[in-house]
Amino acid sequence: MPVGGKPTVRSRRLGAALKRYRLAARLDQEHAAEVLGCSIAKISRVEGGISASRVGDVRVLLDLYEVSDENARTQLEHLARVSNKRGWWLDYAGMVSEEHADLIALEVDASYIRTWQPLFIPGLLQTPGYLKALVDGSHTTYSAETVEKALAVRRERKRVIEEGGAQFAAVVWEPALTAPMPSREVHREQLTHIHELAQRKNVTLQVLPYSEWGAAHMASHFSIFSFGPEPAPEAVAFDSTTSTVIIEDLDDVAKHARIFEALRSAALSRKQSLTFLDKAIANMPEGEK
Repeated sequence: MPVGGKPTVRSRRLGAALKRYRLAARLDQEHAAEVLGCSIAKISRVEGGISASRVGDVRVLLDLYEVSDENARTQLEHLARVSNKRGWWLDYAGMVSEEHADLIALEVDASYIRTWQPLFIPGLLQTPGYLKALVDGSHTTYSAETVEKALAVRRERKRVIEEGGAQFAAVVWEPALTAPMPSREVHREQLTHIHELAQRKNVTLQVLPYSEWGAAHMASHFSIFSFGPEPAPEAVAFDSTTSTVIIEDLDDVAKHARIFEALRSAALSRKQSLTFLDKAIANMPEGEK
């Protein structure tokens, strides 16, 4: 059973993939159960993400379903290994909800992350000062300990791009970058940080100009995740201050992938976006306010 006794995004991904391959092979759950020497109920629980599956069982099922793609096999075997592993985010159980934990697991597992943000700096690019400004501007009072834990979670999350583990592409609407922040110092630090990260080989930042109103209103913020060597979209997440929603329906995921490509086409190029940030930083008045 997955850690915590409940389905996780990892166990759901594994189960859904095994079910797709079984249906493609035109086999029923009874046939799969017979080959594994288990009950039909167990196959159902595995495909529903309720029960974890051993690596050996995954290999047997993939052989049965005649799945020969080595990348697909490697990915599913990896999911079988990590579904029962304790993620670092479980150390912040009081801070990280189950849905947010699923988002973090997607980030950790992803080979490609694409995000669209019309209002905020993307979370994986935020500085501690920017995050504190968001917390201070909320209608909720948090203890100093809670704020420090939130900052610690954000530091851990940012490792997926700062350590080069994933290819990260972001399209950000201009107002999210240029609208005045409570502190010019925080604003300057945030833009400088983004400019530095945007020069990394695994990070692409594109600024959507303010004038591209139509493109900016095609969809609210979202992030797309891919897990193989190719950037085929497999999950979409919507993260807010109060909730996290993850969509794994392939048609919905494909729709958001098309929107993201349209946003990229309407946005400034990577080089133009770096020049935009240079000018924004240079034109920012000195001083705290």
